[in-house]
Amino acid sequence: MNTIDLAGRVAIVTGGARGIGYAVAERMLKSGASVALWDIDAGRLATAAADLGAFGRVTTAAIDLTSEAAVAAATADVVAAHGGVDILVNNAGITGGNGKLWELEPAVWRQVVEVNLIAPYLTCRAIVPEMLKRGYGRIVNVASIAGKEGNPNASHYSASKAGLIALTKSLGKELATAGILVNCITPAAAKTEIFDQMKQEHIDFMLSRIPMGRFLKVDEVAAMVAWLASEDCAFTTGAVFDISGGRATY
Repeated sequence: MNTIDLAGRVAIVTGGARGIGYAVAERMLKSGASVALWDIDAGRLATAAADLGAFGRVTTAAIDLTSEAAVAAATADVVAAHGGVDILVNNAGITGGNGKLWELEPAVWRQVVEVNLIAPYLTCRAIVPEMLKRGYGRIVNVASIAGKEGNPNASHYSASKAGLIALTKSLGKELATAGILVNCITPAAAKTEIFDQMKQEHIDFMLSRIPMGRFLKVDEVAAMVAWLASEDCAFTTGAVFDISGGRATY
């Protein structure tokens, strides 16, 4: 593992109880940061915190990220416990299952947009003012290659991730002179528990689109996020970083 210096930094990782979020949190702890894990699953959150505690300081909040009040309260708790926030990784997301647009229920469509797009808006809205006080920050949004290409049978997921890419670009411009950099990554599929929400035919479709012929590893995502969250990332903001095994074409 290459060394990324995050010593003394405070990171919030949403969806940190499993999968990509867990891997990102572990990488940041091993790089010297303290980490606040936010996740809706209290049981898995407690287990993750116990395991990750071996690598550094970890605090947790079992939180519905689509609740403005809950996000504001959790932000205040992190500031009180850690003294501020330097890094935000918006990783939490859901697929909402698969189906053609006209077959997907409006409630499911709205839920996917709420979790994948509105929640990152709420976390940024709450945390950016804290970063502005310090004159420093790094925000990394976990979008998806689906947000660039539009996966069939995943219109809700694709649209929500496309929105997150645009949010990244807008916020990056708004904060470009404030010492706060905002970037996003567009991974191809990583084989995590989120696959449980998908049909096998959709999983097979995603794999067929990856020239390297395998799914992404969560540690590979964590490595890219760690660099984007570091001081070494100093002149890049509002950018989109592909980690797609050759799938991305633009």
